[in-house]
Amino acid sequence: MKATRKFVAAALAVATMIGMAGCGGSETAQEENPTSIKIWHYEEDNGAQGKAWAKAMEIFEKETGVKVEFEKKSFEQIRQNASQILNSDEAPDVMEYNKGNATAGLLASQGLLSNLNDYVSKYNWDKKVSGSLADTGKYNEQGIMGSGDWYGITNYGEDIVMYYNKDMFDKYGIAIPTTMDELEDAMQKFVDAGVTPLSEGVAEYPLQHLWWQLVLQKASDKFLKAYEMYDGDVDWQGEATTYATKTIKDWVDKGYISKDSTGLKAEDAGQNFIKGSYPMFFSGTWWFGRFQSDMANTNWTFSLFPESKKVVGSSGNIWVIPENSKRKDLAAKFIDITLSEEVQNLMGNSGGLPIAADPDKITDEKTKELITSFNGVLKDNALGFYPDWPTSTFYDELNSSLQELVNGTSDVKTVLGQMEDNYNKGVEAAGVKQQ
Repeated sequence: MKATRKFVAAALAVATMIGMAGCGGSETAQEENPTSIKIWHYEEDNGAQGKAWAKAMEIFEKETGVKVEFEKKSFEQIRQNASQILNSDEAPDVMEYNKGNATAGLLASQGLLSNLNDYVSKYNWDKKVSGSLADTGKYNEQGIMGSGDWYGITNYGEDIVMYYNKDMFDKYGIAIPTTMDELEDAMQKFVDAGVTPLSEGVAEYPLQHLWWQLVLQKASDKFLKAYEMYDGDVDWQGEATTYATKTIKDWVDKGYISKDSTGLKAEDAGQNFIKGSYPMFFSGTWWFGRFQSDMANTNWTFSLFPESKKVVGSSGNIWVIPENSKRKDLAAKFIDITLSEEVQNLMGNSGGLPIAADPDKITDEKTKELITSFNGVLKDNALGFYPDWPTSTFYDELNSSLQELVNGTSDVKTVLGQMEDNYNKGVEAAGVKQQ
């Protein structure tokens, strides 16, 4: 499928009705002397981002005298309902949102997000958010990330790593793996000891991130460009996707992944790792701060996935300002505070991956190790993004296909066929013309 991106008539109609945001301008009337601002995000209170952004809200209120009306939403609430919410009077003034063509890109192309170009210039955000970290904040008129205008600002990075409960490894006399062969050998030893090695949550993102990491083990840059940017053919029956899907099926058959995980969510999988029910958990650096606080009495460690050329990850989620907001200047002021050294240093010392912290102010050795690891990924240009980005429906569709793979109702060939059909339909519906 060789594809080029274009607007479809429906998207043009929506954009016309709503009114596309101008270059840094806004057609929405702004409130004079506002006394409050509404902020939404979905981070846990004891996570690095949650702690940092709570501090940013505190600083914002002190500096502006404006009250913050904070509402915590779930990832799924915002993901599933963003279009409807942002096209209503219920929209917040600033909120955390997922990056990518099918999420922020789609909303930007529909005129639901404010163009941030003027604020980027005013606050010099592009000096702090640059390179591959800037890609997820910029979208062209067709909603494709990496170029065009600014619609979102990140203040942290993220990638997916393997977490290891070292106490469990030591208990069974198993070494922390550094190669794929060692990883599979370690998992088999746990199974032989009656322990399921990998904590999974197939109902949400954890397994699709593992599947994508396995794809990245074999994928070429050409494949990634075709998959993420619609530039060229996506070979769904080729080496990369076949290897990943077969490996997941093999790991389920061998007991490395429990069939019972099909109904578990990400929080379930993370909590099961925290409780010591599983020795390994492959998930994002957004868990790091929580593990530091909730597993303080556990000896745990982490590393990039063994033998990874590319890793699942990108910039962190982005702050966006809905076009319907009547307090955009205040919203931009809040975003700027999240990039301040005080907030960034707190994020780093809470187990996050800040992009504008003072390295000398990061006191935790484990966090320094995490930041060093991520900086190495950036240096090697090894970020492989996420598998659900190409279409607005692919997140749920990937989860559904992987659930069928894990519970045995569909084989590898059928699952790959489902993924291909869903991908092609979703990309076409989003405005991709097949040639």
